[in-house]
Formats: sequence, C-alpha cells, structure tokens
Amino acid sequence: MSSQFLAPALADAEEELERSLRPRDLADFVGQERVKEQLSIALEAAKARGEALDHVLLAGPPGLGKTSLAQIVRNELGVGIRQVAGPALERKGDIAAILTTLEPRDVLFVDEIHRLNRAAEEILYPALEDFRLDIIVGQGPAARTLTLDLPPFTLIGATTRTGLLTTPLRDRFGLTFRLDLYAAEELATIVRRSARILGVVIDDDAAELVAARSRGTPRIANRILRRVRDVAEVRHQGSVTTAIAEEALALLEVDGAGLERFDRDLLRCVVEKFGGGPVGLSTLAVSLGEEPETIEDVYEPFLLQLGFLMRTPRGRTVTDLGRAHLGALPAHSTLF
Repeated sequence: MSSQFLAPALADAEEELERSLRPRDLADFVGQERVKEQLSIALEAAKARGEALDHVLLAGPPGLGKTSLAQIVRNELGVGIRQVAGPALERKGDIAAILTTLEPRDVLFVDEIHRLNRAAEEILYPALEDFRLDIIVGQGPAARTLTLDLPPFTLIGATTRTGLLTTPLRDRFGLTFRLDLYAAEELATIVRRSARILGVVIDDDAAELVAARSRGTPRIANRILRRVRDVAEVRHQGSVTTAIAEEALALLEVDGAGLERFDRDLLRCVVEKFGGGPVGLSTLAVSLGEEPETIEDVYEPFLLQLGFLMRTPRGRTVTDLGRAHLGALPAHSTLF
C-alpha cells in the first residue's frame, strides 16, 4: 500500500483508538468533581422535566475532556449529536443547514467556538434564546424575513480562549464550566483505566510515572501511554514496568517536569539568545521558527504554571526556577 493511502488510514486508526479511551458516562469520568456534580444535577433535572438541557459552555486548556463531556451529555440524555469545529462554520447558511436537521433535545457541539465567524454567530442568537431561525429572503426593498421554528436543542460550546468569546454569545449559555488541570493521582487512575482498555499490563509505579510527566492533561497521558506500550511490545515482553516507562519517556524526550524538547528549546532560546529576557513574543516566534499563536496557546501555559516563564509588559522572561531546570545560573549571578 502506498504511503499516501497509509497515512490517512493510520490517522483514522489513531482517532478511533482515542475515542475508545473516552469515558461514556459521568461515573467513568475521572476528576473535575465540582463540574461533574453540577452537570449531573442539571442532567437529572432536564430528564425529569423532559426538556432540553440548558446551553453549556466548557472552557479550559486542550485535552482536559471537553469533547468527552459533550459525548457524555449526549449519552446521558439519550439523544443525537452533531459535532462541528467553529472555524468550519463560515456562513449563515452553514449554521442554518445544521440547525434545521436537529431533532428535539439533540446536542449541537461546537469545538473552538471562539473562532466562530461573526456572521454565523449572529444567526445563533435567536436560535439559542427562542429556538427560531430568521432567514432573509431576497435583496433590497423586496427582501423579507422568513422565520423557521426550531426544536428545543442544547448547544455545547468548547473553548480554550474564553476571553475571545463575544459577550452576547457568552451570556446565552445557561451553564458555564471551567475545566482545571488534573492532579497526578487522577491522571494515574486515567492511565490505569486506559491501560485496561488497551489490554496493557502496567505497574502502579509506572502508571504514576506516566501521570507525573503528563502536564496535568489526560490527552497527553493517553498519548504517552500508547508510546510506552509500543516500546514495551517492541523492545520487551509487553508488560510496562517503571524501567520500561523511563526508557520510553527518555526516547520521547519528556523530562522529569513533563517538558518536551520544544519546551526546553523555548526556555534555552530566551536564556542563551536574549539573556533570559524580556523578549517579545514575535521575536521569540521568529527565533524558534514557530507561530506566535502556537507558542502562546500551546507551550507557554504549562511553563507559566510551573513558574519557569513570566509574561511581562516588555516580553517573556525566564525565571530562576526555569534557569535551574536548564542547569543555567540565576539571572542575578555574576561570574568573575
């Protein structure tokens, strides 16, 4: 089979595997206890009344379970779901086409909803509040408004950048949940559960090691687990011990703090090329050959959480903690 056909097939297999690791109901969902409690009450109340669940906004960094929660809501309510990415909805007609196919109490899941086109967003307002769709037919003096009634439905929006949502859209969500990074023990539970699904035997210490290197994110924990499994199957007997997990993590270049090679390259760039900072985001992006948005959204949040990096009005600065992680001298040290 040629590589052009093999690559999509591998990507589909990886996506299917990712779906298989997702929890199917709230009881299987690990962590986010306060979110689960509030969502469980709202779901029970909606089912008891036979109504559609209030519109839900899920916010937080990537990989924390926003898509999984949307699927859980669908499963708990026993309804259908339509899933779409915000940037894919470019025109009003795109929104209208989806809304008119929804059944009563269905779930519409919009990922990265903060990137929704403004024209498409505006048509959502009456749909979310009054379950009606206003379509303008014709142009100029002959134009008229056609109103279509929609069945009650639930919009679940997922966003990594709450601040980019417009106020009119944000105010139309009845339930807003902020997902936090996971504790190491919660991630260890997720790793053990995923290992059972994958048919992998893993020591408790190895599961805790993978969890500690996963940046507080289940998606990363599952990704590392799959790569650890590969190393165990190819180089060893299949079972994952602590030594095998350490070998796989070294191969992946994931260090003790959970930093990957690009994270360390970012810190090293600021320290070695710009004297530890401050350095502007655009300058840093050019130096690393990466997009500013990728650095800001993907790499910086974890470095900021660890206290390795600071954002200042003048730019990015590596802290003494970050320097110590790299084995560099503190900023105030002087060599004679």
